[in-house]
Amino acid sequence: MAERIITGVIGAGEKLRQDHIAEEFGASHVPVREAFRRLEAQGLAVSEPRRGVRVAGFSPAEVREVADMRAALETLALRNAAPHLTRAILDKAEEATRAGDHARDVRVWEEANRAFHRLILEPCAMPRLMRSIDDLHAASARFLFSGWRAEWEAPTDRDHRAILAALRAGDVMAACAVLARHVQWTGPKAKATAKV
Repeated sequence: MAERIITGVIGAGEKLRQDHIAEEFGASHVPVREAFRRLEAQGLAVSEPRRGVRVAGFSPAEVREVADMRAALETLALRNAAPHLTRAILDKAEEATRAGDHARDVRVWEEANRAFHRLILEPCAMPRLMRSIDDLHAASARFLFSGWRAEWEAPTDRDHRAILAALRAGDVMAACAVLARHVQWTGPKAKATAKV
């Protein structure tokens, strides 16, 4: 369900019907209610008294807030991950960047981008921090999909390459500075959706 909301298959304001979802997934109402709570925690759904659960919209302010939070949390993770980054990890991150450069659509690019960030951050060994970052990545992906639905041209990710070059050179501060700037760029394409 989260994937459908993130990619825009289910749009802002659409009602999430517990009965239909339970039937579709062959589940009882208990796991569906739990899934709704998780969607709410991720900011993907809102529960309204007597109206049920609907897909949440987002505003330009929320796009900026997520970008600022990512910058703070991802640089924290990178500072803690840097001592544990091996050449093999950095090589895999470079492969993810190349995959993004050759992405045929926004979904493939987003998967490669997310893989890059996870590879360089996960060695921080801070699981709670990584869960928060994962939730922010999901929000960022939703903003991305909202703006790139009609037209797509794979970007060349110079920031990823600059981050890798700094990490390979042992310059963690420079890598963090590029990372912070990189995740704070929201681009001209992110389109706010109607608030529910």
